[in-house]
Amino acid sequence: MTISLTEYEKNLPHHEMIFVEGGEFYMGGNDVDAHDSEKPVHKVRLTSFYMGKYPVTQALWHTVMETNPSDFKEENHPVEQVSWNDTQTFLQNLNKKARKIYRLPTEAEWEFAARGGIYSQGYLYAGSDKLKDVGWYRENSENKTHPVGQKLSNELSLFDMSGNVWEWCSDWYSREYYQKCAERDVVENPIGSYSGVYRVRRGGCCLSHPQICRIGFRNYTSPGIHDDSLGFRLALSISSNEN
Repeated sequence: MTISLTEYEKNLPHHEMIFVEGGEFYMGGNDVDAHDSEKPVHKVRLTSFYMGKYPVTQALWHTVMETNPSDFKEENHPVEQVSWNDTQTFLQNLNKKARKIYRLPTEAEWEFAARGGIYSQGYLYAGSDKLKDVGWYRENSENKTHPVGQKLSNELSLFDMSGNVWEWCSDWYSREYYQKCAERDVVENPIGSYSGVYRVRRGGCCLSHPQICRIGFRNYTSPGIHDDSLGFRLALSISSNEN
């Protein structure tokens, strides 16, 4: 399904949205490196949505916000040093100009998309069992971010979902939430805990060990924190694809 773009969106740099067909998957991790926070594995059903082909770049952030808070300043690198709260301001500005309702992905949407959606091959990382093929991490990054799209994509043609920068999700973080989900046969379109102290971040970054860049790995950060390894990716509901 092709997204309908306004003239404003057509001129946005590094702005490509990939259709993610809805489906069912088992969320969480049970491999040898899986942490307790990734358990228990539970069944999730998602409706279709769009996901950004790349993490939001500095060029895209600058076009919308007319600023660039990043430490590693290169227009085709992911934007970083943006808090969860900053992403909400960005989204408000973008949506006003684009006449859409862009948002952060839910944690479930992020994991489903990273796994390759309905085309998943069951890889450990987003697109491969070899992290060096798909991601920038501590062993190959020289401790800095890199231009988006240089590594291989995953099954959905999404890039940089393992490594480069952490990506904010919309959910409040809760370790107990997975247990509650596992008590049901299937959870439809989960949005995470209704309250919390921390927001979810996913994917690992250029400073991360391989275990942390695994698709199932969960992490969290205060929504006001700024960090040079922390960015985000856009999501869009199908019902929001209206001019």
